[in-house]
Amino acid sequence: MEEKRYIISEAAEKIGIEAHVLRYWEEELGLDIPRNEMGHRYYTENQLQLFRQIKELKDSGFQLKAVKTVLEGSDNPPGDAAVTIAVPEGQELAMKRSEDKLAQFEQIISDIVTRSLMANNSRLGEDISSMVTDQVSNKVIKEMDYMMRVREEAEDDRFKRLDETIRGMQRSNKEAAAFRERQAKKEKKRSLFGKSSKAQQKGV
Repeated sequence: MEEKRYIISEAAEKIGIEAHVLRYWEEELGLDIPRNEMGHRYYTENQLQLFRQIKELKDSGFQLKAVKTVLEGSDNPPGDAAVTIAVPEGQELAMKRSEDKLAQFEQIISDIVTRSLMANNSRLGEDISSMVTDQVSNKVIKEMDYMMRVREEAEDDRFKRLDETIRGMQRSNKEAAAFRERQAKKEKKRSLFGKSSKAQQKGV
C-alpha cells in the first residue's frame, strides 16, 4: 500500500505552523524533502512526525542551531530521525523565578536611587546607600549566584539529554538497518524461490 503523501499546505496545517515556516526550517536544518513528478514538495507521516518534534523543541526554547546539532549527530538521514528532548519543568520554573527576583531587586535599586535624587537630601542619600549595601546588594548577589548555578545545571542536563537522544537514535538506526537487511534477504529468497518454481512448471 502506497504511503500517504501531503502537500506543503496540508503538512503545515497538520503540524500547526505556517507553510513559510516549514520551508524555513527545511532550509535552515538542511532537510532533504522529496518532490513529486511535478517538482512539488510532498511529505509523509515520518516527515510530519519529525517536524512535530522540531516544533516541540522550538516551543521549549531550543534554537534551530541546537536542533540541527541533534540531527547532524544522528546516523539517520534528515527526515527519518525521531527526536524527543524536554527541559525539566522544575528547572525552567526555578530559572524563571530567579530571573523574576533579580528583576524585582533591580527595580528596587532603581526606585531607591530615583527617590534619592528627587529628594536631593544628602542624609537620605547616605541612609539609602547604606541600606542598599547592607541588604539589597547581598540579596542580589545571592540570587544571581543561585540563578547561575541553576542555569549551569540546566545546561548540563540538556547536553546529557542531547547525548542520550543521539545515542538512542544511533541504536535505533542500527536496529532498523538490521531489520531492513533481514527483510531484503527474505524478499530475495522469495524472488529466487518464485523464479525456480516458474522454471520447474515450464519444464513440466
